[in-house]
Amino acid sequence: MTCEEAQILLHALIDDELDASNARQLEAHIATCPRCTAELASYRRMREMMNKTELRFTAPASLRQRLDEVLPKPAPAAPSNVTPLASRRSVLRGFALGSAVSALAATLLVAVVMRQDDQQLIEAEIVSSHLRSLQPGHLIDVVSTDKHTVKPWFNGKLDVSPPVIDLTAQGFTLIGGRLDYVNERAIGAVVYKRRAHVINLFVAQTSNMAHKAAKMDTIQGFNIRRWSDRGMNFWAVSDIGADELAEFGEKFEAAAGASKEG
Repeated sequence: MTCEEAQILLHALIDDELDASNARQLEAHIATCPRCTAELASYRRMREMMNKTELRFTAPASLRQRLDEVLPKPAPAAPSNVTPLASRRSVLRGFALGSAVSALAATLLVAVVMRQDDQQLIEAEIVSSHLRSLQPGHLIDVVSTDKHTVKPWFNGKLDVSPPVIDLTAQGFTLIGGRLDYVNERAIGAVVYKRRAHVINLFVAQTSNMAHKAAKMDTIQGFNIRRWSDRGMNFWAVSDIGADELAEFGEKFEAAAGASKEG
C-alpha cells in the first residue's frame, strides 16, 4: 500500500468503517511509515479535542427578558381562595393545547433530525464504498464499455436493475459495474471515468416513485450528487469538481429520461 492510498483510508480507519482486509493492510503500512503514523496521530488528537470541547449552547439572559416581554402577563389573582370553574377550565384547555402543540413540534423536529441523520449516515457509507472500490481489484465486477453487456449482468442480482447509460460521447466513459453494499443492503454501482477520475453511480430501489431534484454534498473531500426518479435513488460520487459531477448527473438524467420515453 502506498502513502497516497493510505491517506484516502485514514479517516475510514478512525471511524471503524474499513473492512478487516483493508484495515490490516493499512495498519501494516502505518507501522512502517513515519509520515502516515504522524498523520493518523494528528487525526486522533483532533478527534479527542473535539470530543472534549463543550459544545452546549447556553441561552443569554437577554433571551429570557425578551420572552418575558412577548409572552402574555399572568392574570391578577382572584380575591377568593377558590378558583372559578370557568377559569379552571380555561387553564386546563390552555395547558392541553400547549402540550399538544409542544408534542407536535417535538415530533416534527425529531422526524426532521432523524431524516437528516439517516441521509448523512447513508452518504457516509456511500463514500466509504467509493473509497473501498478504489483499492486494486475492487472497482469492477463486470468490465465493459458496452451498456448492453453491463445492464444484463445486474439481472437477478438486485431487486431492480439499474439503468446503464453510455455517456462516452459526452466525456464520461462507461467502464463497467459491480455489486456493492450500503446500509446492509445490496445495491448496484455503475462505474464511469472522467479522464483519470472514477465516478461511482450507486443505484438503489425505493418505494417512492416521485422525482426528487438533485442535491450536492461534500464528504471527506468527495462530491456527492443525489437524486431520485421512477422508484430509484441515485448517488454519484467522485473527486472531480462539483460542476463536472453536476454535469454528469444532468446528462445521465437527460439520457435516462429520453430512453424511457423512447
